[in-house]
Amino acid sequence: MSEPSLTSPSLTSLEITAQPDCWRRAARAAAGAAGMPRPGERVAVTGCGTSWFMAQAYAALREGSGQGETDAFPASEFPLSRTYDRLVVITRSGTTTEVLGLIAEVRERWEVLALTGDAASPVVGAADEAAVLDWADEESVVQTRFATTALAFLRAGLELTGGLPEGVKGVAEAAADAETALIEPLPRAVLSAEQWTFLGGGWAYGLAQEAALKMREAAGAWTEAYPAMEYRHGPVAITGPGRVAWILGAAPADLEADVSRTGGVLVSDGGRLDPLADLIRAQRLAVAVAEGRGLNPDTPRGLTRSVILKG
Repeated sequence: MSEPSLTSPSLTSLEITAQPDCWRRAARAAAGAAGMPRPGERVAVTGCGTSWFMAQAYAALREGSGQGETDAFPASEFPLSRTYDRLVVITRSGTTTEVLGLIAEVRERWEVLALTGDAASPVVGAADEAAVLDWADEESVVQTRFATTALAFLRAGLELTGGLPEGVKGVAEAAADAETALIEPLPRAVLSAEQWTFLGGGWAYGLAQEAALKMREAAGAWTEAYPAMEYRHGPVAITGPGRVAWILGAAPADLEADVSRTGGVLVSDGGRLDPLADLIRAQRLAVAVAEGRGLNPDTPRGLTRSVILKG
């Protein structure tokens, strides 16, 4: 395999660099948005692929802030027997079959808020309210800035309605961290590794899953993701020389030492960067590894921008 590049002309790379400004704009948009979850409501959040991982992160943030019970499910596995006050849908294209089918099932029972990148998409008419984040939409197949901007939008909403969980930064601080994440060099050992495991606790677990997905999508890489405290319960066995364990956010006690004992490469900034900003570093890694393998991160194998099923 050729050496991964540290700079890239790819469309995906350009979209990655736009994230700090997109998050700031999302925070402004959240201030006047209709259909946002209200404190005390029972809320479900859904999406597919990357959007599902953002849903997981938001659900953990909302419930951790004390603003109400919040669950996250992939649209294809949604438990329709449950009862909620509001459904929040994250869908970049607004055309995904499973998402539109779910909205049709629950629209008469619950309020539905859709976050999408396309004002002309079917989901806008299907939902009660829609937040169109079209400035964060992407041309590339692999999602980067739309997904993180959707989470920033919902996260800013939590700031406005009661605050974030203790220790979680506001969107403005996260955007500043994102600018740092865009320019900090990636360690050479991380770029040339053969396997990567991403770890995160609380709301950062969804981000760890997304980091691993980006590596699989863009680079066809062997990646895994786990809640940080689950690492010792089996996943530690995969780490070793030439393999990476990457912790997004603050690490649980002694976890860094446990990783170091494996002989693997440890990536942890001790929680210095906001976990959403640290996800940007993983996005950059995915592009670099893809290009080092002779792949085009803009057109990953077997993927399309939206999954639309026949029948």
